[in-house]
Amino acid sequence: MLKMPYKISTLLYCFDECERVLLLERAQEPNLGLWSPCGGKLQTELGESPYACGCREAQEELGLAISPADLHLTGLVSEHGYQGQSHWLMFLFEVRPRLTTVPPPHREGRFQFFARRALHALELPQTDREKVWPWFWRHRGGFFAAHCHCRPDGRNDWTLEESRATGDEGRGAKATGTANAAARGLTAVLDNQKSRIKIQKNPHA
Repeated sequence: MLKMPYKISTLLYCFDECERVLLLERAQEPNLGLWSPCGGKLQTELGESPYACGCREAQEELGLAISPADLHLTGLVSEHGYQGQSHWLMFLFEVRPRLTTVPPPHREGRFQFFARRALHALELPQTDREKVWPWFWRHRGGFFAAHCHCRPDGRNDWTLEESRATGDEGRGAKATGTANAAARGLTAVLDNQKSRIKIQKNPHA
C-alpha cells in the first residue's frame, strides 16, 4: 500500500446575522477554484490543539479575535487517500460570533456570503457536496463523525461513525414530539370531560 502524508486541519463555518454562510473561493490547492469554508492545517510541530488552530486561523484569515469558547465542534471528518495524495483529519467548527462584513481577499482566495439554498449552484469539493454539507446542516448544534474512503476511480465510500443530530431533522423531531404530546394531552382532557358528562346523566349507573 502506498504511504501518504496524514494532514490535520480545521474548517471554520461562519455565518452573518442573516444566517448566510461565509465561503472562500480557493486560489490555491487543495480544491483550487472551489468554494469551501476557510481554515487551515494544525501546527503539529508545535503541538497546537484544534481549537487553538481554529482561533489562529480566524485571526489570520478573517481578522476575527476569538477564544476556544467561541467555537462549537460540529463534525470530525477523516478522508482516506483524498485526491490520491494524502489522508486528512478535519475538525469542523461553527464560529459562534456572527460576522457583519465580508472579510477582504487574501492569498488563499476571496470570500462571499451565501444563503443555504444557493450552495447547490456553487462549485464545491466533491466530498463536501456528497456528505459533508448535508451532515453539517443535519447536525448543526450537535455533533457527527464520519470517514470517507476516496477511491482512485473517483467513488467515495462513506461511513457515519457517530451522530447526534439536532439540526433540521432534530428540530423537526422535537416539534413532532411536542405536537404529539399536546394531542395526547387534549385527548385525555376530552375523555375526562366525556366521563363527567356520563356520570351526571346517569347518577345511579
